[in-house]
Amino acid sequence: MQIINNKALLLKVKQPERITTVIPRSKQLGPNDVLVKWGLEEAQILKNLQLKNVPSPILADYEWTGMYKPFDHQKTTSAFLTLHRRAFCFNEQGTGKTSSVIWAADYLMNIGRIKRVLVLCPLSIMQSAWGNDLFKTAMHRTCAIAHSHSKQKRVEAVQSGAEFVICNFDGLAIIKDEIAKAKFDLIVIDEANAYKNVQTKRWKALNSILRADTWIWMLTGTPAAQLPTDAYGLAKIINPGNVPKFFGEFRDKLMYKITTFKWIPKPTASAVVHNALQPAIRFTKDECLDLPPMTYVMRDVPLTSQQMKYYEQIRKQMVAVAAGEEITTVNAATLLNKLLQLSCGAVYADTGETVAFDATNRMAALLEVIEEASQKVLVFVPYKHAINIISEKLTEEKISNAIISGSVSPTARTDIFRRFQTESDPKVLIVQPQAAAHGVTLHAANVVVWWGPITSIETYLQANARVHRAGQHHPCTVVHLQGSPVERHIYKMLSQKLDVHTKLIDLYRNVAEDAAY
Repeated sequence: MQIINNKALLLKVKQPERITTVIPRSKQLGPNDVLVKWGLEEAQILKNLQLKNVPSPILADYEWTGMYKPFDHQKTTSAFLTLHRRAFCFNEQGTGKTSSVIWAADYLMNIGRIKRVLVLCPLSIMQSAWGNDLFKTAMHRTCAIAHSHSKQKRVEAVQSGAEFVICNFDGLAIIKDEIAKAKFDLIVIDEANAYKNVQTKRWKALNSILRADTWIWMLTGTPAAQLPTDAYGLAKIINPGNVPKFFGEFRDKLMYKITTFKWIPKPTASAVVHNALQPAIRFTKDECLDLPPMTYVMRDVPLTSQQMKYYEQIRKQMVAVAAGEEITTVNAATLLNKLLQLSCGAVYADTGETVAFDATNRMAALLEVIEEASQKVLVFVPYKHAINIISEKLTEEKISNAIISGSVSPTARTDIFRRFQTESDPKVLIVQPQAAAHGVTLHAANVVVWWGPITSIETYLQANARVHRAGQHHPCTVVHLQGSPVERHIYKMLSQKLDVHTKLIDLYRNVAEDAAY
């Protein structure tokens, strides 16, 4: 395939009539030569005819807007998206896929193929990622954020005529009728794993606003990270013909049923998922960015005598449960969570009260890491009460810090992220993982500290990627603080990219047998 004067494509094919009969602006030049106008519609038809390496005219016609020059992989991603009305983008975290989407959408607007874009994403990145990236990449486009305590203000954002409207996942259900009437031409789903379950209210709300001619692109760097069956909800949106009509049939293709509560993937599961999640493009950071290295280290922080005493009490309770009855995933999760909370320094009692435990060894290790850091530091803390304890201690030590948790408003989060990235203070960001694991660039830091482990491999990988992104110029380190057997087991599973949720019973038995001393 040859590009002629940036206006036409010269193809060598065995059956020229396959092309000339479906593309009016084409001409057979010889027995096997066909000249085709290089337009988007023509390129899409060639792609549908299964021709390989069809280039998108965005590569010739588009002036790449914004503050930064795109990487080659970003241009390739934009080109791929323009050729597919419905597609997945699985580019790894930190590769700049948000900008690739914006450029592709801007090009489609320029040529009149679309007019308005709806972006659905986590609440935490509506302004900090999408709002900011739109300003940096396509500042000539208008943008509105459809989020407010007032439904009317959300509706006003949708009806404003803004070319890009950004809405959080669960906000869609609140104003889906107004969104349906607005007839957005392109819908972008960022962190698409939020739509893995077709039974959820958010999946049904999204499906209800889709039309046959709707463009829709789903983005995630970690597709089906927890279970192979998580691919089902995504495939049903992009290409429902790739999966069976009913979830049970899809699950049976992917998984073996071991017990009532336990399923394990079949050897062919990865191939089935790959075929289901098409068409798709993926770049890893190693393939496209010259980033400094990332090192993973463990720091042992022995439990204090108080923690040790109560850890053993709970562990022995687990042994008794295991000996007397069948362990359910609910029982396993509850008791394992108690051990993790205790290791981190605060346990939530059944009454709702928080019981604090002596975690001086862990706090001392954290202070050492912060003192050693050459740049800023992110501290991921699974439990909210521990977040407050850490912030108070850092403030006492005159270390500037800020908190990002579910209780911090989107506006406040955006301001904290901005100050962390552009100003000397705060030096440390204390983060509840789910509140900032997605979409946000925080490469002012080059050290990530895990105060304690989490059980979601997707959130773990996404959180670490906040610092290891384009623009990072310093070697990065991920420090895992561990003081108890349960933490060591979970960190090992995360390092092997195993899904903790599917192995709770095995984890329970291993931890129950492993004393803390």
